[in-house]
Amino acid sequence: MTTHDQKLTVAVLGPGGIGGLLAGLLARDGHRVLCLAGDETAAALRTTGIHVRSGPYGDFTAAVEADTELRTPVDACLVAVKHTALAAALDRVPPAALGDALLVPFLNGVEHPAALRARYGDEAVAPAVIRTESTRMAPGEIVHGSPLAEIDLSGDKVAKDRLETLAAALDAAGPTTRVLPDEASALWAKMAFLAPLALLTTRYALPLGDIRTRHREELTALVEETAAVSRASGAAVDPAQALARYDAFPPQTKSSMQRDAEAGHPLELDAIGGALLRAAERSGVPVPVATRLVTELRAAGH
Repeated sequence: MTTHDQKLTVAVLGPGGIGGLLAGLLARDGHRVLCLAGDETAAALRTTGIHVRSGPYGDFTAAVEADTELRTPVDACLVAVKHTALAAALDRVPPAALGDALLVPFLNGVEHPAALRARYGDEAVAPAVIRTESTRMAPGEIVHGSPLAEIDLSGDKVAKDRLETLAAALDAAGPTTRVLPDEASALWAKMAFLAPLALLTTRYALPLGDIRTRHREELTALVEETAAVSRASGAAVDPAQALARYDAFPPQTKSSMQRDAEAGHPLELDAIGGALLRAAERSGVPVPVATRLVTELRAAGH
């Protein structure tokens, strides 16, 4: 990978809310960006580029390249699809085409790195987490509705200088980006924040503001359960800190799982709730609230 003061070539698999935001920011900052998507989306992006509306980063349009499959060498490929679409999307990134580039999954949950390493190799996979809210309104139309964007980049088996080069590019483009030394901590820190938010907002079909007032006791219990599983899985998570972060978010905040439910899309219930229950079982941590919520969501057809 190139040094931090040079421009990178970055593929983005899944230019939706998160992928489109990162693609637009990187392209605006002068990096070569190649979006990988279906025929219709790829054609739209080639024609109109990516238009981002964002509080912290402004409103702008950035030109990007687009294709249905990776055919050109890149420094990194950011994977920003949902778990429910991952298997099909990976057909757009043949291992031979990826070569020695980094594969950077921005996926919810904690179980995906092992599967990606089996396909692309141990040294290629650099799991990342992003904390923000961003929505694709139409192909190439991204609304970034959050006052912040923070990225944690990790990769236990990736050379640190490669992580730092990519982190520097992302940070300069907009999102506050840091390299964390421990992959499990990075993934579980996100999981501990995401699981309570996703399960409760989706179960009750309410935004975060209503959850933290009308369902405060349940939120507190679920945060404590998730933190206990996180600690047993190798990540130090403070329940009080998690609750404080929920309280700082805009009251109208919705989880991506809730938005998928509203749109009738498949949910990442197994990748988030299912993975939480499996980790709890492995570590012997009781999670009665999480178990009930996942059971109720599954019973509702999710």
